[in-house]
Amino acid sequence: MTLPRPVGAFAMRPDVLPTAFTPDLIERLGARLELLTAPGGDPHIGLDHPRIAEVSVLITSWECPRLDAPVLDRLPRLRAVIHAAGSIRHHVTEEVWRRGIAVSSAADANADPVADYTAAVITLGLKRVLFLAHRYAGGHFPKFAERTGADGRVVGVVGASRIGRRVIRRLVAAGHRVLVADPYLAAADAAELGAQPLDLDEVCRRSDVLTIHAPALPETRHLINGDRLKLLRDGALVVNTARGSLVDTEALIAECAAGRIDAVLDVTDPEPLPPGHPLFLLPNVLVTPHVGGVQGSEIRRLGAYATADVERFTSGEPLLGEVKLEDLPRLA
Repeated sequence: MTLPRPVGAFAMRPDVLPTAFTPDLIERLGARLELLTAPGGDPHIGLDHPRIAEVSVLITSWECPRLDAPVLDRLPRLRAVIHAAGSIRHHVTEEVWRRGIAVSSAADANADPVADYTAAVITLGLKRVLFLAHRYAGGHFPKFAERTGADGRVVGVVGASRIGRRVIRRLVAAGHRVLVADPYLAAADAAELGAQPLDLDEVCRRSDVLTIHAPALPETRHLINGDRLKLLRDGALVVNTARGSLVDTEALIAECAAGRIDAVLDVTDPEPLPPGHPLFLLPNVLVTPHVGGVQGSEIRRLGAYATADVERFTSGEPLLGEVKLEDLPRLA
């Protein structure tokens, strides 16, 4: 006798679903869940679906509804939220855990592309690629470019987060000396990563590159402020692929406009920047539109990770991307 499958549903921005959940993943999910659809077979359903109260596994991603008490009241049988994206912090409330609902996030699947992007722009930044390209376009072709090159450079990592640790491993493998500032990182863990732990001010003083991977919390707003930017060596590079609020934008503009430091920013404050913003006009600053995480063909990684956790949940196995209530304050 075949037991009935648990009822599942998707909750995400419509264009995300077909990119994250390719037909092979939908087939795997369908083997484990009875996936609800709207009339005509549309997998995007609303809270007014006649069977919404039967849902036990909710598969979420970008722009899913916030799971607060009123929403959860309409999902009385919900037992798992499987998030096919990075941070779930802004999509859930403590009420989810109070009701005994398991939570999983595909943040691990998003972390590798961010770490790859970070390592790549550090290499490009140390070559001063953007600045020299601007000078080349203006007719200057140097025989030897000043303040360039990766050899012997010290990289300071702010935050031994999920992404920060991946960045450290890539930098150590590339032969960089790596410093790390994280008040929660044990000395043994830093040693295992191959990084030297120091307080943040000392990391700023000693680093040729400062790459930021801390969470955006009230206490980390402007963590990299004007005073800490002034501690950086002349010619230093600031890389931010975390959150724009971690850096004092006006202080960064002042240092970069003076030509003392360079910056590569995949996140900004505000985000997006308005046209004509000073950061766009500086030849030694590269601003990209928050593309460090999964993009395009990489989005399937999120769906694959979430599908694997649905399979684990329905088999009674531990979730790969489990998020606990005590993790919530430290999430990006």
